[in-house]
Amino acid sequence: MGKLNAATERRIFFREVRESLFSGRLRQTQVEGLDAILNGWAGLTDVACRSAGGDEALAYLLATAFHETAATMQPVRETLALSDAEAVIRLEKAFAAGRLSAVKTPYWRPDAEGRTWLGRGFVQLTHRRNYEAMSALTGIDLASDPGRAMEMKVAVAILIGGMRMGSFTGYGLGDYFGNGEADWIGARKIINGTDRAELVAVYARAFRAALPAAH
Repeated sequence: MGKLNAATERRIFFREVRESLFSGRLRQTQVEGLDAILNGWAGLTDVACRSAGGDEALAYLLATAFHETAATMQPVRETLALSDAEAVIRLEKAFAAGRLSAVKTPYWRPDAEGRTWLGRGFVQLTHRRNYEAMSALTGIDLASDPGRAMEMKVAVAILIGGMRMGSFTGYGLGDYFGNGEADWIGARKIINGTDRAELVAVYARAFRAALPAAH
């Protein structure tokens, strides 16, 4: 349950999501991103998978990556910039224009060592403290090199580990999924309060319907 291991199950999954979420066409990079997340989830023990919420949790995890990466299914920088420097410029402009009113301290500004703690990956990891927390969780030194959050394997580890353990907001997958139950809207608190909660829930239900266990 919740693993999507077999090749046949993968084919069913990709066929379904191609139509329901990707407008009938999947780019190779999108396939690679989906595969990387599915493989990361499949690597969990059965106990860990069940405790996180099984198929429903997997669907929500995929929906989160879909939403946070603008459907690219690739690790991205905040603002979808192609470089850290470009992202910093865009964030500074937005901040100066008052479009980031919730931000008190501009976390994207380079520190004394030139490192910037802007959003990266599948879940837009921000702030030095969160990079340090993910370093401890994943065993990958993101504090010395936050740019590693853009590496596929690292981004998958952050996505799955952080959402399972409740590392981002204190809420984890197991708080909203399990035993066939799913709080699709409430689960947005795992990442970002209630922001776009209903929209992400729509994506999650579509991913859940694409899993072979739903057929």
